[in-house]
Amino acid sequence: MSKNITLKAALYLYNLGWHLIIPALRLNQRLADGFRQRTLRHMTLTQADLWIQAASSGESYLAWSILKKLHPRKPVKIIVTSNTIQGLDILDRAIADITPNQSGLSVCSAYFPFDKPSIMERAVKTIRPKIMVLLESEIWPGLLFALKKHACNTLIINGRITARSLARYLIWPSFWRMIGPDKIHGISENDVKRFARIFGKERVEVMSNIKFDNIGNINYGLEAEKDLGKIMRPGTPFLVLGSTRREEEAVVEKIILNIRRRRPHTVIGLFPRHMHRLAYWKEALDRIATPWMLRSQIEKQVPEGTVILWDIFGELSSAYKLSKGAFVGGSLAPLGGQNFLEPLTCGVIPVIGPSWENFAWVGQKIVEQGLVHVAADWKEVSNFLVESIEKTMPREKVRNAALMYVKDRQGGTAKACRLIDKLLNNTR
Repeated sequence: MSKNITLKAALYLYNLGWHLIIPALRLNQRLADGFRQRTLRHMTLTQADLWIQAASSGESYLAWSILKKLHPRKPVKIIVTSNTIQGLDILDRAIADITPNQSGLSVCSAYFPFDKPSIMERAVKTIRPKIMVLLESEIWPGLLFALKKHACNTLIINGRITARSLARYLIWPSFWRMIGPDKIHGISENDVKRFARIFGKERVEVMSNIKFDNIGNINYGLEAEKDLGKIMRPGTPFLVLGSTRREEEAVVEKIILNIRRRRPHTVIGLFPRHMHRLAYWKEALDRIATPWMLRSQIEKQVPEGTVILWDIFGELSSAYKLSKGAFVGGSLAPLGGQNFLEPLTCGVIPVIGPSWENFAWVGQKIVEQGLVHVAADWKEVSNFLVESIEKTMPREKVRNAALMYVKDRQGGTAKACRLIDKLLNNTR
């Protein structure tokens, strides 16, 4: 009884906090898109048997993999949600990819509502999911409480949790156990141990990371690749600076200047991890006297020595396929790194900075085998990229080596789909 009172009191205060902060969130550039959907003032949610939540672009690709391999025994309605416009764009592309080819799947997408308990209660009542799949690290108390209240089977798939996050959850572990998911499938033994400390070891087990399955299996942008080929002059060296983060922008500027000084004819594709950083880069490139063009405004071949500031989402893989070399950001500042498997899929050996803890599950052997180069600082990144222009390894050789590396680590998608299908069948 006392536990229920404590839980309700905590959720009341949590609800009050959301009530106070939501008006200010409208001013956030990233949250302004779909704001009325996030607050359910404009209802786009619909009834579904299965609800998959994918926080942003990385998780949305995981959802794409699951949808592509999910073959339920009976027709099933699915809703997929994301917190970001980029994630939603990927989910819409996934829907277009899978629905014509898979009978029995009826899929729609929507923005993920704000986690205010009163909003989530309404969302769960509207969707009425039998199964909720949370991808990677989506642990929302308002959502979890509403799902538990309405007896929905809740899963975390491809789960990961950092030591820093674990410390926050351990402030009140009994709270999380009361509302926690029914089952958690973590991507490593370390992740499983951390989840077990919060939710109990009986709820957790290890699975192969779904991202291993995506090496070479899903083509995310053939049309974009064709379009990019038209804007590059034949023979022009092209380098990609992918998924750069705010905290490393100062050193990325130095990389750009260093490459331009040593290889002035090089075209550089600059992909900020978050679109709202475009404004910064427009000012920064002007400040360092570097010619640049927005990708969306390119109608003919790009002049040599230009930085292409990418303001179109969904073309990073296509750019990697055309590049001589690639840097993957989030790694020159202590941010844990971004997805360096993506350029490998495209046959390019990437260079990253020393911070890549978020992808430690890939294994140190990928570095030892020379499939990823870890640089100590921005100077080493620049050196590697400049050398890549002259010493590019054949793409097919890189791609085949990557496929060999991941072969014994695959199977996560199939396991996730079997689990979802079994639960769908049991809850009908």
